Formats: sequence, C-alpha cells, structure tokens
Amino acid sequence: MIRVWDPFVRAFHWTLALSFGVAWLSAEGPEGLHDWAGYAAGALVAMRVVWGFLGAPYARFAQFVRSPSAVIAYLRAIATGSEARFVGHNPAGGAMIVALLIAMAATATTGWMLTTDALWGMRWAQRLHSLVAHGLLLLVLAHLAGVAMASLRHRENLVRAMIFGDKRAPEPGDVA
Repeated sequence: MIRVWDPFVRAFHWTLALSFGVAWLSAEGPEGLHDWAGYAAGALVAMRVVWGFLGAPYARFAQFVRSPSAVIAYLRAIATGSEARFVGHNPAGGAMIVALLIAMAATATTGWMLTTDALWGMRWAQRLHSLVAHGLLLLVLAHLAGVAMASLRHRENLVRAMIFGDKRAPEPGDVA
C-alpha cells in the first residue's frame, strides 16, 4: 500500500460532500442552513483550487488534468474493458473533478447572487441557481457510478482509499 490521498484532500472531499448534502436537503427548509452550507462549499472549492497548485503530488492538477483526447481515449478503453489502473485519478476521474469543482463553484456563486440586492427575488436567477444545482447533482451521481465501476473493475475500494488515504501500490501495467 502507498499513501495517495493526503489529509487535506480527504477532509476536503468528505466536507464538500457533507456541505452539498446539507445544502441540497435544506433547499426548501431553513434558509440560513442552506446558505451557510453553500458558503462552506464555495470556500472549500477555493481552498481546493489553491491546493491543486501547491498541494501534495497526487492532489496537484498537473498530475490528473489531462487533455480532452486523453480523456476520450480512456473512456473508449473503459468501453472495451481495457482501461489501465491509475494510482492517482484516471483521466475520466480528473475530468470529473474539474467538472465538479466548476459546477460547485457555479452553484455557490449563483446562490450568493440571490442574496444581493440586484438579484433578490429575481425568478430567472432562482431558476439559474436551481438548474446549476440539479446539474451538479447529476455530476455527483455520475461520479458515484464511476467510483463504483472503477472499484469493481480494478478490485480496489476507492471509498476506503478516500477515507484512509492509501491505495494498492502500482503493479505492472498500472499508471503511477
């Protein structure tokens, strides 16, 4: 086993998941709780962006953000059952991280915009926030499906890895 996910990445991941869950479940409930969960999510995304440049090796964007052609090639390999195991994030996972960070930032930003005098009570702004939040939920569901599929295909519990930080050491054919 090797250490892949540092404590910040793991705490960020689970705290962001909790913030999103609280915000989602409180959307029609206590406004203060919903707002603060959204502010927490926005702050977490900002911290993760900084960590993506300054953090541990597997946390850095340079390690897992790949070109669109690399992501497409990896998705094709998944379709044929020939995808390589990556010690860090695979190309599809890296693309999902970027999409989730952008969608979470957009959700938090549009939510904050609803609290400004300029957009308070504006129906179109509320619809935009709802649309972005629903899109984020779809991305979260796709992320969970991808984690489940990769865990099964590579015989590796990725949820456990995100809790404890360690993964199976690279084997022949794996991408470190």
